[in-house]
Amino acid sequence: MQVSIDRIRKDIETICSFNATPGKGYTRFSYSAEDLKAREYLLSQFRDLGMECRTDPAGNLRARLEGSSPHAPAVMSGSHIDTVLHGGMFDGLVGTVGALEVARVLREEGIRPVHPYEVVVFAEEEGSNFGTTTAGSKAMVGRYGVEDLKKLKNPEGTSMYEAAKSIGLDPDKLPESILKPGDLKAMVELHIEQSVVLDTEELQIGIVEAIAGIRAYSLSLEGVPNHAGATPMTLRQDPLAGAAEIILEAERAARECATGSAVGTIGRIFCEPNVSNVIPGKVRFTLDARDVKTQGMDEVVEKVRSRMEEVAAKRKLSAEMKLVGESRAIEIGREMTELIESAAMKLGARYRRMNSGAVHDACLIADVAPIGMIFVPSINGRSHVPEENTRWSDIEMGANVLLEALLKLLF
Repeated sequence: MQVSIDRIRKDIETICSFNATPGKGYTRFSYSAEDLKAREYLLSQFRDLGMECRTDPAGNLRARLEGSSPHAPAVMSGSHIDTVLHGGMFDGLVGTVGALEVARVLREEGIRPVHPYEVVVFAEEEGSNFGTTTAGSKAMVGRYGVEDLKKLKNPEGTSMYEAAKSIGLDPDKLPESILKPGDLKAMVELHIEQSVVLDTEELQIGIVEAIAGIRAYSLSLEGVPNHAGATPMTLRQDPLAGAAEIILEAERAARECATGSAVGTIGRIFCEPNVSNVIPGKVRFTLDARDVKTQGMDEVVEKVRSRMEEVAAKRKLSAEMKLVGESRAIEIGREMTELIESAAMKLGARYRRMNSGAVHDACLIADVAPIGMIFVPSINGRSHVPEENTRWSDIEMGANVLLEALLKLLF
């Protein structure tokens, strides 16, 4: 039994045609017109296979093939179809379409597994619309409730709650649809690596052993805006100069972290009044601290916090550091990694075990069931950009490893 790469390619190219920025990468935000068209396409494919389809109150789509023991816990696979602004073709789609293709193979081979098989399409994984990653999977497992969806807003001020209602969903019923321990036997997600390791080492498959946790903070410094020429250097309360010191501390803290696997990123910065001849009055910026070990995130965050307090005192600035989002580091169980490794070995794939620096929906499903993750290479490590690319032959191998792993879980 093997997947059909021709069908997978057709699925991916069809979904990529639903794009808000043609010629400038791929943009498909959750609940957008493009997202709804992609969902309709997938629903048509699921229904052709006789799958039972439902969309939960947060917009997560689940399609189910019943097994011979319908009351047994389901085996789940899937990913997301939303993108970042001007993103690439393969992020999320490889796992979504790979899971769909497994359902096709089961049907055409006349295989009825013992356990039900579910394909999941998660909403708002990227956080591009409402500002928080993996919002759909957080809602699925109860990490986000109705009030949380009301607080998550896009740049136009529309909440995730309001957007869900606008496409016919009933987010008030979210508590009734929460995935609970025992509902799933396991979940396996296929995904592009989004880094350089597999491509550099000319490997086809990555077997994920741990997924980095994330701590996301909003930091602000406030000083005194004043004339750039008339204010002596000794009398300035410049928050931008202070921010520069803290930003360098974030880089240093991650580089020198005892775990050896921490990363720290300042990805967004706002300066007010943002005028060339005025000393800034206020600066806001973000900190993204990640590690596969919790102590690494703790170390980076505390060093940045300590440095911020020092800088604020020295420069007579007011300072605030506020947590805006987090997810825990996940260590994937030995049983799941060995199951996927066995599948890769059986198919003769060139593989390695590795960590994931990116957060995925599978991290949230780990709250309620064992998870596994399969990576395929990203050419030159590029992702979240129009140049994102993965060889079709590698996608084919990844989907076949997924199929082999799922077959072991379904029986």
